[in-house]
Amino acid sequence: MKYRSTRGSPKLLSFSEVVLTGLAEDGGLFIPQTIPTLPRNWRSEWSKHSFNSLALEIFSLYISENEIPRADLESLIDKSYSVFRNEKVTPLKKIKERFYILELFHGPTFAFKDVALQFLGNLFEYLLERKNRENVLDGKGRNDRITVLGATSGDTGSAAIYGLRGKKDISVFILHPRGKVSSVQEAQMTTVLDENVHNLAVEGTFDDCQAIVKTLFSDVPFNKKNNLGAINSINWARILAQIVYYFHSYFQFLSLLNISPDSSESSNIRLQYVVPTGNFGDVLAGYYAKRMGLPIEKLVVATNSNDILDRFFKSGRYEKVSGENGRHVVHETLSPAMDIVVSSNFERLLWYLAYETIDNSNESEVSSKEEMRSNLAGSIVNKWMNDLKTEHRLIVDKAQLEVALRDFRSARVSDQETMDTISRLYSPDAENQVSYVLDPHTAIGVTVAENQIISENTHQICLATAHPAKFSSAVEESLKNFKEFEFKQILPKEFIGLLEKKKKVIYVERADPELVKQIVDKELEIELSQMSSKTNV
Repeated sequence: MKYRSTRGSPKLLSFSEVVLTGLAEDGGLFIPQTIPTLPRNWRSEWSKHSFNSLALEIFSLYISENEIPRADLESLIDKSYSVFRNEKVTPLKKIKERFYILELFHGPTFAFKDVALQFLGNLFEYLLERKNRENVLDGKGRNDRITVLGATSGDTGSAAIYGLRGKKDISVFILHPRGKVSSVQEAQMTTVLDENVHNLAVEGTFDDCQAIVKTLFSDVPFNKKNNLGAINSINWARILAQIVYYFHSYFQFLSLLNISPDSSESSNIRLQYVVPTGNFGDVLAGYYAKRMGLPIEKLVVATNSNDILDRFFKSGRYEKVSGENGRHVVHETLSPAMDIVVSSNFERLLWYLAYETIDNSNESEVSSKEEMRSNLAGSIVNKWMNDLKTEHRLIVDKAQLEVALRDFRSARVSDQETMDTISRLYSPDAENQVSYVLDPHTAIGVTVAENQIISENTHQICLATAHPAKFSSAVEESLKNFKEFEFKQILPKEFIGLLEKKKKVIYVERADPELVKQIVDKELEIELSQMSSKTNV
């Protein structure tokens, strides 16, 4: 399996190269050269798998055994998910008839990002250790290091830090918008005191942080000097890891209904996944699962008032909103992890929209058809992304939008609707519906799911992206009229005293790539000096 850039670079990379590189040299994102198809008997063969063994089968379709031997891949998977609190890793909970919640928050930082970033952290370490062993055998006499750089709107940062803290030859720098993440999210990041962890609180928005990260990756001298690695969902390995829980939830769903995977009854059931999303990575993983052959009827994109994705699926226009001062508007909401102007992973979907609407009927050979279509799709995406950069919008045509709507639909949710849903799910009116405490992001998904018109054979699964305790103010405000509710009822023991712990954070006074470069260089110098002092002692 090789990987190509969404923007048309002819250079194909291996999985290992893609993981360590993060962003393509032309600024595009990596996608698999082909989407693998499922084994003929996948339903019966995979239905009894645990999360870990299911991950092994899915990862093996995208990772050549020549790159990572199956035994090593299995060890990486087991190591990554041994730290999750639930034996199913991502358990499926039935809420009411034909409606389920997929809990993705049982990892170390109580957010769905742990599913991908525990694996990615161990993968970075594995690939780097292997590279350094090869250096020794080749007589190069050097120990390669990697500087992992990422931006976060809340959960990616802490998940990345917990996945990389203390790992040999890896430094991690996480940028977050100062004052625009929840207090628990901020504390989870900044109370990790390991020498290789560096938190940068930037005056600005998440999009400012994300733009800085992309600028630094595109800075060839700086990137080469520091050997940058990506942990944001621009890194393909994160999307790959997230594909697993779509398949895992499907088999859990069949088990809950006592339906055999090979029965005729299973073929009549339709599944619709509702995904609260800002950066489009979580729902994009579902798109790949659907393209592989998982029977998904629709993927429903649920947004807050930062609704660039919802507006696209309604109109075909992917357009930033500008305020009176000319800056792009980011609304601060009760769901801060989704307060994003531009969704990084959307570029991957755009490539498929371009590819599938190219007319190649004049080409005679299949191989030339595929090469032509792929190159032309890259050119189209490159133009779109330039339009987005210069004109702050890109527009797809009717045929391309129709292809998108074949798999997706979308809706937007306000803060008030979010709070109403948290209240309603805590104290449901419907019979046979369980009481459930939602975080505000998951509440957006549930709100959208409840408003969907579905057939009697359709069942909905909403992805729960975070534990409600991470967003205490929104939950407490939503449930303040329920005298019996006390926040300590849902407070994990890991959060007790978290806000009072010692913090390690660097304040960045403006969203300036050059300023961040200076900070990274300085902090790396200090970190390496401290390591050298310990080694000499």
